[in-house]
Amino acid sequence: MITSMTGFARREAAGPWGTLVCELRSVNHRFLEAGFRLPDELRAIEPDLRQSLMRELKRGKVDCTINLRAAHDAQGTLELDTAALAALVARVRELADAFPAHHTVNLLDVLRWPGVIRDFSSAGEDLQNAGRALVIATLAELVAARAREGERLRDLIEQRCTGLANLVAQVRLRLPEVQLRVRGRLNERLAELVAQVDKERLEQELALLLQRLDVDEELDRLCGHIEEIRRATSGTEPAGRRLDFLMQELNREANTLSSKSQDLETTRAAVEMKVIIEQMREQVQNVE
Repeated sequence: MITSMTGFARREAAGPWGTLVCELRSVNHRFLEAGFRLPDELRAIEPDLRQSLMRELKRGKVDCTINLRAAHDAQGTLELDTAALAALVARVRELADAFPAHHTVNLLDVLRWPGVIRDFSSAGEDLQNAGRALVIATLAELVAARAREGERLRDLIEQRCTGLANLVAQVRLRLPEVQLRVRGRLNERLAELVAQVDKERLEQELALLLQRLDVDEELDRLCGHIEEIRRATSGTEPAGRRLDFLMQELNREANTLSSKSQDLETTRAAVEMKVIIEQMREQVQNVE
């Protein structure tokens, strides 16, 4: 089963600290690229969140946004660090002894000194644990959404594979008629010549001509690539890169078929093949 790289998921979680809202958006990308927009209270758990994404996703550009709406009654407590304050006071006294004329201390400046005040928020570790759990739950929802989109892509790709296989079968059925037409056209032109023609040499030249126009090998490779696409879309491993390569190979064979064609219907079929291959390529761009 293939998975899409496009998806969206949103979940909320409430607690004493307020309400957390997590949104995950993903689009197609060559590799896995994750971006985070987190409140300051959750900055410390960003590495954990990134690891969670890497465990579940293989490719895609993923944006993770978490917003915190604090509860009205959520309050933190401020506490003095007496050891840090004592050290700061000792340094202030040393400066006061050295510069008696400038002995002024602003208490607000003392409180602003790093380490003197410790903020014990009511959230703390509980908020971080809630953030981790919320992202994991939202990620599961995103994975499910990408899987549903992958099923839709698989159906669309299978429809194109069926159409492509039908065109290959049509071209294969016309091959004997095309070869007879080429032989007949050559015989008509030779009949217009007055000079005698070596029949053995004629057969050799005709065989070389038909060999140059033979497209059996291209048709066989097209069928092989179609089967490989179906195998990749039915497997359990990420198939986006393999499908990308197969689209290139399909297009190459369709181009060769078109260049070798000596029949209007075969040329039209080759053009239609390239249209279907391009449609498949657009769908494959979103496959993980």
